[in-house]
Amino acid sequence: MSGVRSDARRVVVIGAGIAGLAAAHRLLERGARVTVLEASGRVGGKLLPGEIAGVRVDLGAESLLARRPEAVGLAREVGLADRLQPPATTTAALWTRGALRPMPKGHVMGVPGTADALTGVLSEEGLRRIERDAELPRTEVGDDVAVGEYVAARLGREVVDRLVEPLLGGVYAGDAYRISLRSAVPQLFQAARTHDSLTEAVRGIQARAAANPQTGPVFTGIAGGIGTLPLAVADSVRARGAEILTRTAATELRRADDGGWRITAGDRTLHADAVVVAVPAPAAAALLRAEVPAAAAELTAVEYASMALITLAYRRCDVRLPVGSGFLVPPVDGRTIKASTFASQKWGWIAEQDPETVVLRTSVGRYGETEILGRDDTDLVAVSRHDLAAATGLGATPVATRVTRWDDGLPQYPVGHHARVARIRDHVGKLPGLAVCGALYDGVGVPACVASAYAAVDQLGGDLRGVEQLTAHPVQSLHGGAGE
Repeated sequence: MSGVRSDARRVVVIGAGIAGLAAAHRLLERGARVTVLEASGRVGGKLLPGEIAGVRVDLGAESLLARRPEAVGLAREVGLADRLQPPATTTAALWTRGALRPMPKGHVMGVPGTADALTGVLSEEGLRRIERDAELPRTEVGDDVAVGEYVAARLGREVVDRLVEPLLGGVYAGDAYRISLRSAVPQLFQAARTHDSLTEAVRGIQARAAANPQTGPVFTGIAGGIGTLPLAVADSVRARGAEILTRTAATELRRADDGGWRITAGDRTLHADAVVVAVPAPAAAALLRAEVPAAAAELTAVEYASMALITLAYRRCDVRLPVGSGFLVPPVDGRTIKASTFASQKWGWIAEQDPETVVLRTSVGRYGETEILGRDDTDLVAVSRHDLAAATGLGATPVATRVTRWDDGLPQYPVGHHARVARIRDHVGKLPGLAVCGALYDGVGVPACVASAYAAVDQLGGDLRGVEQLTAHPVQSLHGGAGE
């Protein structure tokens, strides 16, 4: 291996999603000899580049939180600095109560600092209910609480159903009344512990943000798609001597007599000084069951939501869309789609490829929804077109369509998730040379996955500061406006 000493520590990374690839990248910086095992035929996990009607697009996640350093930093390190590109527009809407309404400002993940912030989105009764927050006795959040339960108790269900739910649902494809406040909106959880009223807590967060303004875009994309990031990381790690084996599923992980690890993958047996397990919970549980049964039991309890993305291409002459990047849809309105992104309006790099083609996408599927995802691709395209027509008046026939299904794509973060993650890491940490990382631990966004990977590599070297930092301060996964 070029640039790697023959006596360097041997590390096997199981999983070539962005977390596993980021771990391999960091391990190589530390001088390790690295082999990455990936069960599927490609790298990248939920980051997937593709094309429609000759236009390159993302068929998975489409943006990075730019105000965290991990993902943007990794992109720069693997040669993508000149392709980082913020959205062309950040104006988004809510399709609610029969109309497209401007996305409110002055809120923290849908939780407002004042009732006025949600004028136009909520009914008059809903706005009056928010104002009662200042009169209510303090609500103790304890060790954790569901976002929807807490916000509804303070501000009324309408705030949750009309704004919190679509924003959180866009990130987790989950149910706001189950999602952990501590894990999903950590800054609000901390503020709720020190303020008597929720709106006061939000205003406190806003005041601190105003006193320490951040420059630059909140989100960024990559020209060519976020899906090109794992490809660039894979190229970088291969160039530095790492081996990435696709279609090579790790099926067994056991301690070796020399204190290292023995990994069985098909007809191969690999020996390593250390292992990073960077796969979803079911696969991680199966691998850890023999040596860390307590961690495997915790992982078995992690639930996932499935979703599908429907990408549609139209002739520009047939399309007249509202301004902005797209819209979110509250489940309470009974629509099928949960969001739509006007991709050609949101991303300049998409529009520039073919000015005569307009690309949109919709998303369907939330936690517990099985009926909609059981429909065939033709039906998902049809319901997407129906809802798009109702929301925007778009009645044209698309020139091309693609349906991308992400079965069990998003881990759920229910109340107590932080404690489960701490228990998993505690069990795993008792065995030297073993660490875990990925979307199920510290946040579902790309920066969270990269941060999780870096913390896992640090843990292998005996440095627990990264893990401790993530435990105390999870990486909040924000919503990019529409269709994340």
